[in-house]
Amino acid sequence: MGNRLSKIYTRTGDDGSTGMADGSRMSKADSLFNVMGDVDELNSHIGLVRAHLKQAITDQQKLPARLQQQAGADFQQALVIIQHLLFNVGGELAMPEYEGIIATHIGWLEQQIDSMNNTLPALKDFILPTGSVLVSQLHVARTVCRRAERQAVQLQQQRPEAIRNTAVSLINRLSDWLFVAARFCTDPEQVTEVLWDNQVLQNL
Repeated sequence: MGNRLSKIYTRTGDDGSTGMADGSRMSKADSLFNVMGDVDELNSHIGLVRAHLKQAITDQQKLPARLQQQAGADFQQALVIIQHLLFNVGGELAMPEYEGIIATHIGWLEQQIDSMNNTLPALKDFILPTGSVLVSQLHVARTVCRRAERQAVQLQQQRPEAIRNTAVSLINRLSDWLFVAARFCTDPEQVTEVLWDNQVLQNL
């Protein structure tokens, strides 16, 4: 791997094309790269979530109550797994013959969602995407995930062979995971969920 990545710039992409795993070249404007770029951006935001969580763990006063003890370790590991799953989605996009996402992965996300959701109060109103830095970053990741899903669906409609159904389903389920995770990481004793208030705009 070190030898393959020893030279960072090649100048081969200066013409607006990029190399694929099979040696072919495609325009960087192709919709395939919109999905690749969004998935890569999403993975970077998940990395930032991990960094905020690590900081919260370092400073115990900022650690959400639901993330204390074993739940915190489980949540950290879930973020690691999600980053690897997103990397596999990128692998599938670059190498159509590679299958990196299977139904088991989607089932795992669903189990995670159910497990977190069972600890939360019933949702009775719309939530604004804000709160602690950790919660806000999870919402940012969620919105990027939704964009990645839209791009993935568009690509699937244009070229069904370019992306597997399992990859699209994983991205869809991940956006749900991120929404529930943002609620899960909200500590009622520190920062309560910020709800949409229909009175706010009436005061203008």
